[in-house]
Amino acid sequence: MNGPTFQAGLAGQNVIAAPHAADGGTINLHFNNQPPGPSATPRPFSTVPFRRDPDFVERPDITAWLRKHCSQPPSRVALVGLGGIGKSQLAIQYAYEERRSSPSTFVFWVHASTKDRFREAYREIAHRLQLPGHNDPKTDALWLVFNWLCDENNGQWLMVLDNADDIDVFYPKRGTDQSTGAQKPLASFLPQTDNGRILVTSRSRDAAARLTGSTQNVLAIQVMNDSQAQQLLRKKLGDKYEEGAAADLLRALECLPLAITQAGAYILQRWPEESLSTYLAKFRRGEKYKAGLLGRDLGDLRRDPSASNSVAQTWQITFDQIRQEKQSAADLLMFMSQFNPQGIPRWVLKSDRRHWRGIDGSWAGNSWDDGDDRNDDFEDDLHILRQYSLVAVTMQKGEYEMHALVQFCTRAWLLLSDDEQKWKRRFLQVMAREYPAGTYENWTKCQQLDPHIEHVVKENPTDKEDTKKWVQLLTNIGRYRATAGKYEEAEQMTRRALGGREKVLGLEHPDTLGSFNNLASVLQAQGKYEEAEQMNRRALGGREKVLGLEHPDTLGSFNNLASVLQAQGKYEEAEQMNRRALGGMEKVLGPEHPDTLTSVSNLASVLQGQGKYEEAEQMNRRALGGREKVLGLEHPSTLWSVSNLASVLQAQGKYEDAEQMNRRALGGSEKVLGLEHPDTLTSVSNLASVLQAQGKYKEAEQMNRRALGGYEKVLGLEHPSTLMSVSNVALVLQAQGKYEEAEQMNRRALGGKEKVLGLEHPDTLTSMNNLAFVWKDQGRDGDAESLMEECVQLRQRVLGPHHPHTPLVLLVPQYPCLYLCFCLYLCFYLYL
Repeated sequence: MNGPTFQAGLAGQNVIAAPHAADGGTINLHFNNQPPGPSATPRPFSTVPFRRDPDFVERPDITAWLRKHCSQPPSRVALVGLGGIGKSQLAIQYAYEERRSSPSTFVFWVHASTKDRFREAYREIAHRLQLPGHNDPKTDALWLVFNWLCDENNGQWLMVLDNADDIDVFYPKRGTDQSTGAQKPLASFLPQTDNGRILVTSRSRDAAARLTGSTQNVLAIQVMNDSQAQQLLRKKLGDKYEEGAAADLLRALECLPLAITQAGAYILQRWPEESLSTYLAKFRRGEKYKAGLLGRDLGDLRRDPSASNSVAQTWQITFDQIRQEKQSAADLLMFMSQFNPQGIPRWVLKSDRRHWRGIDGSWAGNSWDDGDDRNDDFEDDLHILRQYSLVAVTMQKGEYEMHALVQFCTRAWLLLSDDEQKWKRRFLQVMAREYPAGTYENWTKCQQLDPHIEHVVKENPTDKEDTKKWVQLLTNIGRYRATAGKYEEAEQMTRRALGGREKVLGLEHPDTLGSFNNLASVLQAQGKYEEAEQMNRRALGGREKVLGLEHPDTLGSFNNLASVLQAQGKYEEAEQMNRRALGGMEKVLGPEHPDTLTSVSNLASVLQGQGKYEEAEQMNRRALGGREKVLGLEHPSTLWSVSNLASVLQAQGKYEDAEQMNRRALGGSEKVLGLEHPDTLTSVSNLASVLQAQGKYKEAEQMNRRALGGYEKVLGLEHPSTLMSVSNVALVLQAQGKYEEAEQMNRRALGGKEKVLGLEHPDTLTSMNNLAFVWKDQGRDGDAESLMEECVQLRQRVLGPHHPHTPLVLLVPQYPCLYLCFCLYLCFYLYL
């Protein structure tokens, strides 16, 4: 089945409906509660991801400058210079010295080359500090870590901001519209406190000055002096060091630390066939290799013929030598150069080897898996690259790093050999294959790959087959963004995917029609119902024409259209669509097919929305019985049917039966999915709802807080599901007369939804309405009426004056006893 379909869920503060797959399957969204508790400050530690370099050569003036300018908080200083000049090594050494001299100081290493790597580093810090919500990749680690750093009670800290070369990472570009709700600049998460210091390394003096506040806080790192360079080369070569040739080689390498290190690695690896003297001779004979790199600096390889290029020259020799020594190692280097230089996942590299035939179509290597002896080939290739210091193993298990300049020069090497486009294509194919659909179970992979896809996503391929791969990648990225609650980003990706398919496949191709359906799903999540309806109708019309009225994808489009019609309060038409879909599936797939049973659940939902509870109960029991028979008692879809049945039972006041069904669903989800799976947390929230309906407020509050805590940890502080759980907690607090805390929670929910979803999203309007009710209960009638009037006006504009949710908001102030019922009603139908 192509396109999202919906299952009915428990009415009340909880909602059942979270996307499975944008092109097909059941959608189940769920909402829950539990605030995190405080965590004790751990013993000071360091997150420097590299071991101390035993070959480090002291550079006394730089060390003295650092000790003078970076010894007392709240200092900010920066080391600036060419890539490979030793900035990071100096920072690593200083960090270790700081830990040695001041064991009570925390040392945090933050990769700062991109926004994603910055956020990733903060997530790691939050994890090491055991901050509430630290385990989930979507937790808002920026705020968690910032608040911790600002608290002077947590002690002294030093942060190394490494490779902060692009100022746009930290500050929005000039002319950016800040009124659109964009996130705060990353620079605002670098505290200026009396207990912290920041050491920046950067290739950009401007970026360093901006981050430290003054050019006086920036030290430009020059090349090593002759004595220091000789010490470094001697340490690298040991007894292979040749006094006579060393001075000439160091002059040729311009005493650049990275170039010296690379030359030493090359000589040792090739000894005794190669020596310092033969390396120097080969370097001098390599002018023909230099032509393509002459005049290239870190900003633009082609524009500055006067720029120093000795590092590039050294690497040119190294690259060619690796190719001669082992082609597969050179291939690995070229493939790795397509990634972000930091955090390259090992599993992707191995996947590439398993699937790829060489650039010319022949096998680049044997197929293998982790248990195969042929895996030694891959390890040998990595060893060669590490020997030349082209690749480093990070402290993060299963990840590798390349220095940005190494990667830069590798790509330049590809350009000279006319292989650049071939390797870009290979990288696109790997990303399209490995970036998974964005279900919760795949989030870890999505997080690992996200920092590496930026340049692939930006470029529109011209080749038809490449465009197909590119569109598939965009589609999966869009799905992940949608499940992560990043609807605007999801919409962008999905629109681009649709445009790509229209271009290469045509308007009526089934995949193009699937993209219309995907876009409709994202639009609906943002409350853009009219456009979502248009997209669904377009997909339905196309499928009717191309696939026929009874094709499963066409029938899925009927369900999708019914969903957005129901969200707009067009219940009768939605029911017609659901009945048409169900009838077609019964005929084509059979009465017990899983997709048919999903249509049964969808029809039950719209029936329940119209107050046709008996028929809705009948449909839910049919869906449950069918799933128990076909899928088993503990299948997640079966458990959702249990929850759906509980919902309609609760709507009829059959609270004991509803509670029993919700407990069954919760127990099954905990067993099958785990305690922290979003579906399990929804079951927790569903149980809280029926407990609250029975007046069991303490247990209901406990369940809602558990759900909220789980969502904060798993989905993040600002995910729409988390914010819905905040509202759930507010409702049960209000029911107990805890108005002040209820008001705080409602304000949090409202503020979060305004930021994430927008002021006019139906979910935001629900939180506005809830806050008004709390004010009413507190006796703030004027404030309550004013907010309610604003809410009604917005709801009329967004949903229309005849939508069922628009007039109901006016009844509650006159009839307080209807308040809980109204909130349960509104939450269920708005968030389905």
